[in-house]
Formats: sequence, C-alpha cells, structure tokens
Amino acid sequence: MITQTNQTVYNDAEQQFVELLDMIDLDEKLAAQPELASQFEASIDRAIQDAYYTGSGDEAAHRFLQRVLYRINRLKLFWYDDLRHYTNERSAYLRSVRDRIELPWQAWELAQLDVAAIQQEDVKQGLAERGARDLDPPLSEDSRYIREQTTEAGYRRILAIGSFDGLVEGSRLSRILGGAANEVQATLTKVLLEEYGNGRLSRKHSTYFAQMLSEFGMNTEPEAYFDLVPWEVLACANHNFLVTECKRYFLRYNGGLTYFEVAGPAAYRNYLAAAQRLELSQAAMGYWELHIREDERHGQWMLDDVALPLAQKYPEQAWEILLGYDQEKLMGDRAGEAIVRSAKEADLAAVK
Repeated sequence: MITQTNQTVYNDAEQQFVELLDMIDLDEKLAAQPELASQFEASIDRAIQDAYYTGSGDEAAHRFLQRVLYRINRLKLFWYDDLRHYTNERSAYLRSVRDRIELPWQAWELAQLDVAAIQQEDVKQGLAERGARDLDPPLSEDSRYIREQTTEAGYRRILAIGSFDGLVEGSRLSRILGGAANEVQATLTKVLLEEYGNGRLSRKHSTYFAQMLSEFGMNTEPEAYFDLVPWEVLACANHNFLVTECKRYFLRYNGGLTYFEVAGPAAYRNYLAAAQRLELSQAAMGYWELHIREDERHGQWMLDDVALPLAQKYPEQAWEILLGYDQEKLMGDRAGEAIVRSAKEADLAAVK
C-alpha cells in the first residue's frame, strides 16, 4: 500500500535527484556541498530499510528505489536527446547510489529463490522441463481477465506500460554481443537483428509497437508513460541492466533471455485475444502477431543454440543458467500481475 505521505516524500526526493543528474561537475559540487543531496540521501536510506529489511512491503519505497535505479541505468543507452543529459554518465556519486540500491535489492530478490536446490539440478533436464512448462502454460486468472474482460481502457493501459520496453526493444541485448566470435554469439546476434528489423526501421519491432500506440492517438515517444510503469516492471528492466553490465552474470542473463523468449508467445496470445475480442484494427494488434511468430523461433534458438552450448562450455557454473531462467520468470510473473492490476484500475475508472 502506498500512503500519500510516503509518496510525497519520495516524489520530492526524486525531483531533487533529477536535478542532480544534469548538474555540471556533480561529484565536485557534492564533495563541497553535500547538503545538495541531503533530502535524497535520507530518502534512499529510509526506502532501502522499508523495502528490503523491515518486511513492511512498502510499495512507495520499492517504486522510489526502482525509479532512481532506472534513471541511472538508462544513461547506458543513447536516447537521441540533449547531449547534456549524459554529463554525469560516469559519475562516481551515481555509481555509488546504484551500488547502494543494487546490493540489498539483489540479496532480497535472490532470497525468494531456492538457490541451493537449483545448484543441484541437472541443467539439461532442467532446461527441457522448464521450456515444456512455459511454452504453452494453462490460462491463469489474470490471463483470462485480459482475454475475456478487459475493456479498451484496460488495453490502452497495457499498451502504455508495455511501451516502456516495447519502444526500445532489444536494447539491453545489444550490450552483451561484443567479444569473441562463436556460435552462441552468432545466435544472439541473429536474435537481435530480427528484433531490429535487420536494419530496416520499418521492420523493427519497436515500429510495430509505435503503430499500435498511434492507432489510439497515444504518445509514441519512449518513456512517455514512465509514471504509469509499476515498480515490478522497472525491476525487470533494472535487473537486465545489471546482468548485461556485469559479464560475470553472462550465464544468468542468457538463462533469463531463454525464459523471456520461450514464454513470450503465451503472454502475447493473451493480448492478441483481447484485441480481437475488442474488434481492433490490424494496426492495433500487429505487434503481438509478429512476436508470437518470431519468439516461438527465438525460444527454440535460445534453448538449443545458446543455453545448452553454454551449459556444456561452463559445466561448473551451468546452474547459473537455471538461476537466471527462474529469476526472470519470478520477476516477470510479478510484473505481469502488476500490469493486470493497473489494467483493472483503468477498466474500473472507465465505467465510473
């Protein structure tokens, strides 16, 4: 539950942080005038305690921390905006803030998985069982809601939140492609190229997502609906920044990407069914159809040509592939539930 008092405090602290992000000579100025970040610093300490240590489930704290973390992480991508926004891309202070949040957050996330049990699994068998389970899972209550009940208002909300990732699709994948050439790298590059329309903007997946937004007269600028994005969705993005930033997590990332590609079509079929029930145009649903076709293929590539070869190459650490898979599923399911809650709120507001 987000209380108004907590949210107001965190909103004010985040605004102070936004001002710091573009400050010229940020590190030097904070060294001389630490009070410039005093409200923000106090809010970070409080939020970390409330989100990860007290067990209070403070939604406002989670939201604040993930928004701050995302604002730092997004500097690793280029947004074709004012170059001054990248002034502090390598700031020691921003790095320290990122590390302060990531350490307790990642420990909190890992505590929700039985890591010891994952380490004991047969990786090849574990991947096969997970892939079979997630390729075409039974419909959940949330899936049925999307398919059978969500109104156009709820569908718009799904698009708004989905645009956060859909308009920059594949960007984090690009961060792990550099290095030695081999068959795994070639397959990952192939996945990226398809996401990017093989270099044709008109065929890039994000273009199809923008077309869905345009059909409803919605904003097609990346991050236009940032304030609607639940912290659970932000956490997925921030986790992917982490595991692509740190090459030691290469196996975890590819395990997570395997889940994402294997399970994607099932989620997209829910959204497509909702669009068809609402009798929307082809432009308002084309992205889902494209992804159902391509991700079914990508999922098989990831299993056969990435995850299994990596398990063979790194037998002592191969369990990390399963860890990455399970963590992506856990966080993805949590994000999916948050999206449906938001869609339900939009549906409810539309009939009042």
